[in-house]
Amino acid sequence: VSVFRKKLGFVVLSAMWSLASAVTRYSIPEEIPVGTFVGNLAKDLNLKVDDLEARGLRIVSASTKNNFAVNLKTGVLYVKETKDREQLCPNTHTCTVSLEAIVNNPLNVYSIEVQISDINDNSPHFAEKAQYIHISELTLPGTKFPLLSAEDPDVGSNSVTTYKVSNNPFFGLEVNTDAESGPSPELVLQKALDRERQSTIQLVLIAVDGGKPSRSGTTSVIVTVLDVNDNAPVFSKTMYKAQVLENAPFGTTILKLNATDPDEGLNGEVAYKFKQGQKGIADKFAVNNTTGEIIVTGTLDYEDINAYEIRVEAWDRGQSPLASHCKVLIEILDINDNAPDIALSSLLDNVGEDAKQGTVIAFITVQDKDGGKNGKVHCSIPQNSPFILQTTQGKYYSLVLRGTLDREETAQYNISVAATDEGTPPLSKTTVIAIHISDVNDNAPRFQDSAINVYVKENSPAGGQIATVSAQDYDYGENAQVTYSLLDSPSVPLSTAISINSVTGEIYSMQTFNYEQVKTLHFQVMATDSGVPPLSSNATVNVFILDENDNSPVILPPYSEPGSVNSENIPYSAEAGYFVAKIRAVDADSGYNALLSYHLTEPKGTNLFRIGSSTGEIKTKRRMSDNDLKTHPLLITVSDNGEPSLSATMSMDVVVVESLDDIKTSFTEVPVKEESFSDLNLYLLIAIVSVSVIFLLSLVGLIAVKCYRTDSSFSRYSAPVISTHPDGSWSFSKSTQQYDVCFSSDTIKSDVVVFPSPFPPADAELISINSGDTFTRTQTLPTSEKVRCRFIFIFNFFSP
Repeated sequence: VSVFRKKLGFVVLSAMWSLASAVTRYSIPEEIPVGTFVGNLAKDLNLKVDDLEARGLRIVSASTKNNFAVNLKTGVLYVKETKDREQLCPNTHTCTVSLEAIVNNPLNVYSIEVQISDINDNSPHFAEKAQYIHISELTLPGTKFPLLSAEDPDVGSNSVTTYKVSNNPFFGLEVNTDAESGPSPELVLQKALDRERQSTIQLVLIAVDGGKPSRSGTTSVIVTVLDVNDNAPVFSKTMYKAQVLENAPFGTTILKLNATDPDEGLNGEVAYKFKQGQKGIADKFAVNNTTGEIIVTGTLDYEDINAYEIRVEAWDRGQSPLASHCKVLIEILDINDNAPDIALSSLLDNVGEDAKQGTVIAFITVQDKDGGKNGKVHCSIPQNSPFILQTTQGKYYSLVLRGTLDREETAQYNISVAATDEGTPPLSKTTVIAIHISDVNDNAPRFQDSAINVYVKENSPAGGQIATVSAQDYDYGENAQVTYSLLDSPSVPLSTAISINSVTGEIYSMQTFNYEQVKTLHFQVMATDSGVPPLSSNATVNVFILDENDNSPVILPPYSEPGSVNSENIPYSAEAGYFVAKIRAVDADSGYNALLSYHLTEPKGTNLFRIGSSTGEIKTKRRMSDNDLKTHPLLITVSDNGEPSLSATMSMDVVVVESLDDIKTSFTEVPVKEESFSDLNLYLLIAIVSVSVIFLLSLVGLIAVKCYRTDSSFSRYSAPVISTHPDGSWSFSKSTQQYDVCFSSDTIKSDVVVFPSPFPPADAELISINSGDTFTRTQTLPTSEKVRCRFIFIFNFFSP
């Protein structure tokens, strides 16, 4: 804020205009000592002395320098610096110093006026030490001769009130009093002069002021008695009045004086000049000594001086010149040459975004040095801002909040304050007020997604970073500093499984995950800012464990007993495509890691059997020949499609018998033991009963599923689903919970395999293998719909 603006810093609190509009007035004489008591300011303003320091009472002056101060402990206004009234208020009768007392909490402004009364500390003095007057000896008594007036910086009764002249036989003194210019002396001839007796008369002119005690000043008056030029020039008017614009260029003629002299020759020629001792006139104006034209020779400024009074003397050119005088009043006309000035008296450093409507943001003082309409000013701000200007005492404005603030939308307002006067053309000035909006913690941290999916391979080492969460807070500073934490879950021991970096949001695994044990983890992350009070928000993190090929295939009964040798019988008359056996295997992994293929190894040169790579069904390729062996040892390998691939193997002996009656399925231990006829009958009975029971249960289950279905919810853990279809194809699916009861379409044993499977995670895959040993892979999308549990029963019984 500039020094000039501090001068104009008169502020008024909008909530207490009635109090602030009252002016507290004091009066002191000039040149009183420093520290002199002026007034009890605290008492006069109804302020508590104990609150003055806390409320920051301070005195602001519109003048160049503040000569007053206030004692914050006593509330007394005192003189800080002695000043001469004539320096403070030159050329004015009344000297008033305007002050402003400003206090905070709440902000109030009080107007104070200190009137500096004059003391008689200056003596009258004349601009010239001597005045010279030429008077013809023919001058008649009673003729008056104006004398140069004395100047006294004091005012009122302390200024010049009268004049005296030294005792002499020829002249008396007459004092004329003018309301504007004060007393002026005129020398009056009382007795006819005789140059032959006395050609020079020396007088003393005394100027006396009205102070107590009075002061005086003197100048010499030297009268020269001239001979015979008995007619002085005479002006057409005793007073001339003229007007001139303050921007008039140099050389502009203001008016032309006219004085005539009835004498002839040189005694009748008139010349003009400004009377001596007129301060500042010669810098602004000049008079043509021949024509009497007064012209502009200096820069005029209505705001400095709006009128001039000039005394002009006309004299003739006679041997004893005679002179007369007139008064010229020149009025300076104002033009609109000053733009309004805008002073920011007080401004809140920061405005909270939660500030209420009606909050006073700043006080503004607008002033124009021009006069009349040129000095009338209107102030405005843009309409689209959340602020308004309220005027109270003409030149005082307050900037008030009228709407709501949001720092996240606008952190700073640059308000253009425009002041325009009513001149023609109007002049304006604009200043920008920067209003900073301070932050309030009104925004909680926000995650980009409310649910975050993370995929982690099983068997990944503990301590690895699995994800990074990030929340954004639109506040500022500490209100926008976000920390992260895990919310406790009653179902998942997070402290042993997951950790999070509170600053970066990086999530780490604390243990190694096993897909076959845990397929998904669900927990919530909370982001909290550092505001007061703190705000927070949550996001759900779904961790999906990705399967790796860490489980070998397992061959299912009846061929799964370790250390056993399996055998199957086929008739010698078997045609090509005769069904020998069906190998079944499962893999605890999922997806491609659980996709199994079957491979067969025969003795060299036989080439009698083949196995379905996806079905595991062993069939003959051709009819038997006499050259074929009676026992064919086969090695079956079951491999998954993981990388690297894992496998399981089993051995089977296929025995060729002569007729169908001899066909039987044998399962012998190594070494092979002889079984009695009773044992064989027992096994056959058990097999028949088992098949019958399974058939009945399957039939009842099929009827029950068709009549009534029950809803079941998702399970957190899933296993692959293996489905066998009537065309002999298999499907592996992680997207459906089901129990598949499967029978081979070609087998004569009608074996039953049941595969239970819960629901999969969001990244479930569907792998289908058709009878042509080709497969397709489909990624299924997460679903929140409930799926009904179903049972699939496929029965295919064929005779041998």
